[in-house]
Amino acid sequence: MSEAMLGPADSLPPSRLECILSALETFTQEFLVVNPLGSIGLIETRDGGAEKLTEMTGNGNEHVAAIKAKPNREPRGEPSLQNSLEIARRSLLHVPSHGSREILILYSALNTCDPGNIFETIEALKTDNIRVSIIGLAAEMQICKRICKETKGVYNVILNEMHLKEVLAEHVAPPVVESEIDTGLAMIEMGFPSSIVFDIPTLCANHQKRTQTGYECPRCKTTICELPTDCPVCSLTLVSSVLLARSYHHLFPVPTYKEVPLAATYSSLNCRACSMPFPVITAEESVTNTREAVDNLAPKKASILGSGTSTQGLAASSSRYQCVKCKEYFCLECDLYAHETLHNCVGCLGKI
Repeated sequence: MSEAMLGPADSLPPSRLECILSALETFTQEFLVVNPLGSIGLIETRDGGAEKLTEMTGNGNEHVAAIKAKPNREPRGEPSLQNSLEIARRSLLHVPSHGSREILILYSALNTCDPGNIFETIEALKTDNIRVSIIGLAAEMQICKRICKETKGVYNVILNEMHLKEVLAEHVAPPVVESEIDTGLAMIEMGFPSSIVFDIPTLCANHQKRTQTGYECPRCKTTICELPTDCPVCSLTLVSSVLLARSYHHLFPVPTYKEVPLAATYSSLNCRACSMPFPVITAEESVTNTREAVDNLAPKKASILGSGTSTQGLAASSSRYQCVKCKEYFCLECDLYAHETLHNCVGCLGKI
């Protein structure tokens, strides 16, 4: 919210401020849908300082209301990266070990007004395992690039409004859990309330408004109007099982299946998922068959199998793809279905 937000907006119509607020509102709503256990806090920087707009919470209505109220406050002064990062860092210190700590900065200025040594703040962020990503609206800054590099974040400078939406969309999905063993995962207490249609309008505990449909906290029986949220009475995390399942495949994606060479020894004659028999082909025929399957069924596989791959490499294809965990074999169609639609491996599920 520095005065740089009022700068030229040739690539961000109708104005830089309005475009950013609209994109931020969409990002906030999408983030909390994909991350039902996640929380967001908003911080603004102007006049060489920084202040919280909203506390860390999973209630999207609070953030949207704060964003929509921003046009009433005029951007002014210089921004402060250090003050913003320090406030965000302190807000994230209470995040438990099973969660990730991330800061996303939308930065429109080409300078920063800091009260101290910002490199000390960078070291503190690294110590606290906080990942900082920055989206620049004007031009690349060396200090922003340094912050993202040191904290293992991502630095982007947008080109136009569409590019801004694409970059923000990349930050919606949660980071992949690198190891299921060494993450120190702990049990999380939460409730899964069912939807209820009340006989008479009932007061929602979150927004103090009357509602005919809503949810009831399974612990304290408090009425709420939407999910996900935290119960305002007993603080129990209330989520929908559908939303929770939707976030799981981002955290633990299906590993990429390994292409099986034609010369390899394998015992399976049928696909583990659809039970269709694998074709019996020669090395010469495999080049044509693989390319046809790539062109017709797998645009994403094309970049993996077709780009930068020699004809000799394609000739080694056996039309089989093996899961690195369960060691089962799959055809190309089932490979795509498992990764793009089902988000689960049929072979791994069968061995649970």
